[in-house]
Amino acid sequence: MIFAAGLGTRLQPFTGHLPKAMVPVGGVPMLERVVNRLMEFGVREIIINVHHFPDQIIDFLLSKNNFGIHIEISDERDLLLDTGGGLKKAAGFFDDGKPFILHNVDVLSNISLREMLALHHAENALTTLAVSNRDSSRYFLFDEKMRLCGWEHTGKAEVRLARDCRIKPLRFAFSGIHIISPEIFSLMTETGRFSLVDVYLRLAIEHNITAYEHDPLNWIDLGRPADIARSEELIKSGKFTGQL
Repeated sequence: MIFAAGLGTRLQPFTGHLPKAMVPVGGVPMLERVVNRLMEFGVREIIINVHHFPDQIIDFLLSKNNFGIHIEISDERDLLLDTGGGLKKAAGFFDDGKPFILHNVDVLSNISLREMLALHHAENALTTLAVSNRDSSRYFLFDEKMRLCGWEHTGKAEVRLARDCRIKPLRFAFSGIHIISPEIFSLMTETGRFSLVDVYLRLAIEHNITAYEHDPLNWIDLGRPADIARSEELIKSGKFTGQL
């Protein structure tokens, strides 16, 4: 699944007339870059949630013949459901019993999705979160086994512990990429608009939500105009080549 429904307020003025997913990066809409990235990994079925200027995304996909794969739309134009609500609305798409990738549209990376999936299986995880050791205002907190035990927002001096971390928790910034086992849908008691952070913190008490740590240099946030400019330089340099 690709999360593409956000308003992209940090990307103004681009998102005054475009959905975030259609903002170009090196001349290519960020949605196209993420779709191509997932296709390189072998993904052939994708669902994309939409809300802000949704018809532009739908028309773009039609113009590309859905990149030759099966793509569905999860329409949130009437109500933006946040990350948890958005995923739950799309639950029926994940009917094969296999883990799936959830990828924010506004991140660019060449982290190893194969390694991340292998770790997910090895840890028998409910969710595996791509994280890195970099500066941020928000962090997931993990214990010594790299299992989720809390969340911190340094800007608000807010810490939420799901359980006892036993030692000083390890702080990692989230990179907007999850691998999730479909069992999560039967555990979601939340309804309407809600955050996946809340779901993860509730479920971390009894379920393994683990971290895949990657090199922060292999990832970039596309959330602000300055990030777009920086990413274009990285693309020109050949850093983001779709390596798996």
